[in-house]
Amino acid sequence: MSINTAQKSRKPFALAMLVVIIWFLIVGIFGPLFGKLTSVQENNNSSFLPKGAEATQASEVIQTFSGKDSFNLPALVLFEGKTTPETIAKINDHMLGVGELTLGGTEKKISDYLAPDQVITVFPAADGEAILANVPLDGSAIGELLPNDEPVLPAVVEALREDVKEFAQGAGVTQYVTGPAGLLGDLFKAFGAIDSVLLLATLGVVAVILIFVYRSPILWIIPLLSSLFALATAGGIIYLLAKNDILDVDGQSQGILSVLVIGAATDYALLLIARYREELHHHENRFDAMRAAYKGVWEPILASGSTVAISLMVLLFSQLTNTASLGPIGAIGIVVSMITILTLLPALMLIFGRWLFWPRVPHNDGDDHVLEGMWAKVGNSIGRNPRRSWIVTGAILLLFAFASTTLKTDGLGTVDTFTGNPESVVGQKLLEKHFPGGQGDPTQVVVSADKIQAVTDAVRNAPGVTDVSPQLDGFPVPGQPLPAVKIVNNRAILNLTLNKAPDSVEAGNDVPEIRRLAKAADSTALVGGTSAVYYDVRQANDRDNKTIIPIILIVITIILGLLLRSILSAIVLLGTVVLSYFATLGVCALVFNHVFGFAGGDNSFPLFAFIFLVALGIDYNIFLMTRVREESTKIGTRAGVIKGVTVTGAVITSAGIVLAATFAVLGLLPLVPLAQLGFAVAFGVLLDTIIVRSILVPALVHEIGPKIWWPSKLQNK
Repeated sequence: MSINTAQKSRKPFALAMLVVIIWFLIVGIFGPLFGKLTSVQENNNSSFLPKGAEATQASEVIQTFSGKDSFNLPALVLFEGKTTPETIAKINDHMLGVGELTLGGTEKKISDYLAPDQVITVFPAADGEAILANVPLDGSAIGELLPNDEPVLPAVVEALREDVKEFAQGAGVTQYVTGPAGLLGDLFKAFGAIDSVLLLATLGVVAVILIFVYRSPILWIIPLLSSLFALATAGGIIYLLAKNDILDVDGQSQGILSVLVIGAATDYALLLIARYREELHHHENRFDAMRAAYKGVWEPILASGSTVAISLMVLLFSQLTNTASLGPIGAIGIVVSMITILTLLPALMLIFGRWLFWPRVPHNDGDDHVLEGMWAKVGNSIGRNPRRSWIVTGAILLLFAFASTTLKTDGLGTVDTFTGNPESVVGQKLLEKHFPGGQGDPTQVVVSADKIQAVTDAVRNAPGVTDVSPQLDGFPVPGQPLPAVKIVNNRAILNLTLNKAPDSVEAGNDVPEIRRLAKAADSTALVGGTSAVYYDVRQANDRDNKTIIPIILIVITIILGLLLRSILSAIVLLGTVVLSYFATLGVCALVFNHVFGFAGGDNSFPLFAFIFLVALGIDYNIFLMTRVREESTKIGTRAGVIKGVTVTGAVITSAGIVLAATFAVLGLLPLVPLAQLGFAVAFGVLLDTIIVRSILVPALVHEIGPKIWWPSKLQNK
């Protein structure tokens, strides 16, 4: 290197060092906070409902009956075996003492988290084959942490399971801790794997892919390290927002954050490194090469990230707080990923120099190596017969899209949420065998005090209702008169036992008729409880699907039009991605129904799949078309699209594989909604990368020709 070159490189090198130091300081601050993100999760459906939902209004009134901001979350302990008076008495005596069980090695006890004005009750099944114990927990406390930073709910469930397991062996019965608290406890446990199993698996998959892509023992470390810096920073920021009650974080949004940030950051890194490698063949000085590469990629990276971030922010229109919060959570992750890759990654690449690419070190030889190989053949093949290319691929996508009408997204009960069979799921199924499905977790109807009998008569024959009883002001004592009905502010509560699991889709379907009948007898009646909560959540999801998806389409179209300075190209690109989305849903329907055998799908699935497939799918079209536009200004549109496919084919395909692999890792968690989302995004991204971006879009652009840039002046080239 000459003296002038060394002097010319000194300032950029110092700047690169400064950028790296700043990033280490940032991660030193936010990294430890990211490790605490799981501790601020909120995984309870009832807390996500909008204030206007009837189940929310009912809950607010029901809380006044205890005088505290709480609600009953029952942990149901099912003992299966022959019931005799002696067995019932023995189980009753034991269960009355479980309140003294300590939690997680701390001094906290289960009794510290029992619902106010509630007691542990035990009752036998009518078939004489089971006994059910109801441990009424304070639902408002499930998100709290024990002194050892362990969430309360899974600690309570685990303590109950350890205790009753030992007891049941001596009593000659089998035991299961289930019910809403048991199911949610297992849900917490599943989400607890997010900050360990999911993250490690994601990093491992990305590392393997990067090693294969770069065929270098060193280079892969730099983009992976950059993505980790992005994740730690984004996670730390989100922790602070959640800790201060600005955002709600649940297990699903935390899992999506990890794969989204690592996937997106790695994608942006692949684009920058590929362009940098290309420019190193044309520049002696690596700083000049990075400057040229940066000029070529900053705009598509910024446009791509902005498209995804803005699309995610549209989720703020959701009626559900967890869906609305996923918007800024994901947007923060994407924005931090962009900033990290546009600052930290170039600095690291410049500090270490060309030798990072060893053993395939790019030299200043003017070699246009990207114009050779498989992607050159693909581009030339499209150029020879573009019409056949887009007709064949379009027909295949349409065929799959028709199958999307068979996709089942009516909702999932908690039992069907798990891909496996944890104890709570097994217990819930057995519970429904011996007891009415809603035993221990009734649907609650708030009525006027003078309408108790009228509403009771009205709802007694409602679909699914097996028993109606008013809430009493105290607990029945054998041999004593029943306590009076509890009345607060001239309101009373009717407890309706349903014949279905309270969190099932079927129980939720009974809620509208119960509400209709209750309001016919008392216009002020409010129907709440678990079944009503799940029904209202599904209604809110349906509304979100119809409202948010069109808004996102408009936003993406505007961004594409501004980026490409063309209305027609924006419409064409958006149309191809939407077609790819419906084709993916069609494949999902076939796979979910006939291969995985899922009971159904969460009704938020179409919205989440749309967000990630369309917003992320449009990324690859942005990467392609910005390069096509750049080349079209030099050699014309038709030649430009062939060169664009040739020079971006390898890097965009690699980026698609990385993103698909990261989302596929969601399938490691034993939860159906995340497994479905992971499969949909993984398959959809690969479909978009290999078929839509590689064949359909280039063929359409080649067929349309320069008019694709209408109304910009480039349409004349």
